[in-house]
Amino acid sequence: MHMHHGAPLTELNETAILQWHAPTPPSYWSIDIEDRDPSVSRYPGLMALHVIFMTLAFFVALPVGIAMRAIKHSWHGLIVVAFYSLCALGCASSTLYTKLTSDMYEGSTHGSHGYLVLILSICLSAVDITRFLVRLYAFIKSRSKFVLKPFWQNVVLGRNEVYDFTAKYTGLDAEEPPEFDIAEMKPLRLTQDLDDADDSETAPWVNNSRSSQDAIQYTQSSLLERNVFEAVSPQGSRHSDETLHDFKLPGLIEPQAPLIRISQGAFATLERALVFAAFAMTLSGIVVYTGGCRESYVNGCLAHLIKGGIFWCYGLVTFARYLGSFSELGWAWNISPTGQHVSAEFVESLVIFLYGITNTWMERFGVHSGDPYTTKQVQHISIAVMFWFAGLIGMGIESKRVRRWLAASAVAAVGPAEASEPPSYRGSFNPFPALVIGVTGAAMSAHAQTYLFQVQIHELWGRLLLGFSVLRCFTYFFVWLSPPRSIFPSRPPTEALASFFLACGGLVFIFSTEEVTIAAMRKGRDDMMMFLNVAVAITCFAFCWTFCIVAMKGWLKSRSSPRYPLSTP
Repeated sequence: MHMHHGAPLTELNETAILQWHAPTPPSYWSIDIEDRDPSVSRYPGLMALHVIFMTLAFFVALPVGIAMRAIKHSWHGLIVVAFYSLCALGCASSTLYTKLTSDMYEGSTHGSHGYLVLILSICLSAVDITRFLVRLYAFIKSRSKFVLKPFWQNVVLGRNEVYDFTAKYTGLDAEEPPEFDIAEMKPLRLTQDLDDADDSETAPWVNNSRSSQDAIQYTQSSLLERNVFEAVSPQGSRHSDETLHDFKLPGLIEPQAPLIRISQGAFATLERALVFAAFAMTLSGIVVYTGGCRESYVNGCLAHLIKGGIFWCYGLVTFARYLGSFSELGWAWNISPTGQHVSAEFVESLVIFLYGITNTWMERFGVHSGDPYTTKQVQHISIAVMFWFAGLIGMGIESKRVRRWLAASAVAAVGPAEASEPPSYRGSFNPFPALVIGVTGAAMSAHAQTYLFQVQIHELWGRLLLGFSVLRCFTYFFVWLSPPRSIFPSRPPTEALASFFLACGGLVFIFSTEEVTIAAMRKGRDDMMMFLNVAVAITCFAFCWTFCIVAMKGWLKSRSSPRYPLSTP
């Protein structure tokens, strides 16, 4: 229900609302809390237990387990058991609640989708279980003498590769890159090598894709052979590639490196996607319990939840990048210590492209064939088309091959031997993801709405998204002046602010659904300051959670690897 002519209304018109939407039916929230009948037994405590157990499982145990798995921590198995135990308790409390309470949301898919997320987590855990069984089989076949400590390190944890030949053949061991001793890094003069590269005018054009990585790869080559494996294994036990060849299964063919990278990337992505899937289930659970997103509200509700949820998650990931996550890929505004990878801007552009190319056609869902395009549909479809083609341009700019094509005229004029890369080639300065989000925010700030409160809340999250765009451009400006020179995260302060604006804007986007705004006006809660403060408080809490997870992962690394730089005074 949108008005495109006349001033927005300040008072609810219940008659007009009933012309567009059916009366809101009772919900679990209304019978448990709001309009509870004292003569009827209700069990909101069971639902509270479900929320607590699932929150602890997916937002505490799961991230801790992912961090521990990356470094093969001895407590990883215990955390996995705790995760599934919490999930079992959460499912039990929810099942008991639904058995004792009448169905207040017909056609709900929250339960079935939740079980799909659990099945995915079980499938990922099955990989670890299979590898443990194969290691156990190799240990038994080797007829080695049983000693508890080596058995625990080699077979149970798989920390040493003596019996863990499955990692190489499955390619699913999504470990973090090896750590370097800071004392060993200094003599190699990584920073100075890059400075020399800046001043040099004789770098050949053929090395354009590797000019900023040669010093890093040289740095790694001397360290990997001497101290990386002993850093990963505090006990000083043997942990090198040579041990892998002592135990081979007959008939196995070693996979190619690209296949290993793809499988590792897919496993790590699916593992971390479970956290975002849990966030989606949180939104779904809130909708079902409160009785929202039904009948004529469903399309607008889904649009706000999905799009706002994407911006929210994007903001949290951006803040994690600011803290130093994904620095091994060069995504923390640093130089990747592990070779060449796709840039973070390429991934952002890919997500924007996929969103645009799908949402272009989804805007007409639920519309009869032959119906004319409404003003709102034209607005939303044009934004989706912008996402589509801007994302395509962003991906093209991030392609090294396309960059060579774009510079072909200059190279042909002077010859490949005389061409050299500028210092800015060490970073990615792709403005199109920021441009898309900024234009979206500016456009939605002017989105026509029926009521003044709806106009104000759309202006709020639109300006927050526009603020992210401006701050990201400031990041590019400062990084352009001083491109990355180190493998350590540079942490541009503008990104801390940008990530907060983005996450908070996504949350206010979710709050701006038509059903929520109408409910707020009915109850006298249509206060902009209240909505903003609630969104800021939740965002700060989520950022604190993100900070704790990233810091805990680093702390675990420093505890398990004495030669890791963070463990030095």
